[in-house]
Amino acid sequence: MMEQEVLDIGSEQIPYFRTDEFSKLMLENEILIKKCVGSTENSRLISLTGSGTAAMEATITNIFDENDKLLVVNGGSFGTRFKEICEIYGLSSEEIRLDHGELLTNRHLEKYENKGFTGFLINMHETSTGVLYDMGLVSEFCERNNLMLVVDAISSFLADHYNMREYNVNATILSSQKAIALPPGMSFVVLDEKAQERVLNKKVKSLYFNFKNYLADGTRGQTPYTPAVGILIQLRKRLQMIDEIGVDKVVERVAHIAQDFRTKIRGLPFEISSQSLSNAVTPLRPNGKMPADEICRHLKNNYQIYVCPNGGTLSKTLFRVGHIGAITEEDNNKLINALHVLREKDIL
Repeated sequence: MMEQEVLDIGSEQIPYFRTDEFSKLMLENEILIKKCVGSTENSRLISLTGSGTAAMEATITNIFDENDKLLVVNGGSFGTRFKEICEIYGLSSEEIRLDHGELLTNRHLEKYENKGFTGFLINMHETSTGVLYDMGLVSEFCERNNLMLVVDAISSFLADHYNMREYNVNATILSSQKAIALPPGMSFVVLDEKAQERVLNKKVKSLYFNFKNYLADGTRGQTPYTPAVGILIQLRKRLQMIDEIGVDKVVERVAHIAQDFRTKIRGLPFEISSQSLSNAVTPLRPNGKMPADEICRHLKNNYQIYVCPNGGTLSKTLFRVGHIGAITEEDNNKLINALHVLREKDIL
């Protein structure tokens, strides 16, 4: 759900972007995003027109090469995506496979100590299963082993505590949807000094995804190629709103909406399936008559309520309820009431 002030901007005409005015907007966006993620002063922002997956692929190919050995946390669809990217580009990688809903612990990491790895790839929140990983644990492991740490924080950013300096993160991947609450279409990568050095010293076999060009053009507030101008204008408004409130307050609000829902869902035939929850979503496993995918369709068709279905093997066993964006307790109540009606009708 998007804030009305941000929605209104989406109805305006799109201006030409090779202007001083747009450059100023882009430089302001960079300052505010860096502030939100707690990056170092000399970190840089890459604004990439593409989905979060585009940013995942571009980040890996601009930072790592055949001389690297990468460790990938794979607890679901998005961990699998990191692994697939490594395989496509012929990068040496091993994965820490976790069961759906399983928490990452020291027990998983200890056998990879001092094994010659150079990079660590993780989705801070494995959105497909609703598991939030312990970034303190990951940070300490990477520091001990001198690993480049790349974090996909797309679905945890502004929903859970996150700070690049605190966790010693070298590259953070974000996207315009999720808790930023904008239309999908833009992704963002914040690079610290160490990551920038790798980018500048690496030859990338790509035109569109070559971060050197983005770093060069970004110094004057521009991108090498035409960006999603409308989303970037909406982004400035959204970031200004966040800056006025403060990131911690935004996270607190999401946490409140999440806890409100989780309290109200008690007594209904669902099991929360994650061992470590993000504030962003609640993953629910139905224990009643109706499979997860049918619950999603029924809520959409009969109540105009949209919850997040899963695909593949999880389609009938798990769905997710989001708590990010302009969601209120009243929205929670509408969903809970609809689920109670299904139960009273002996459908659920």
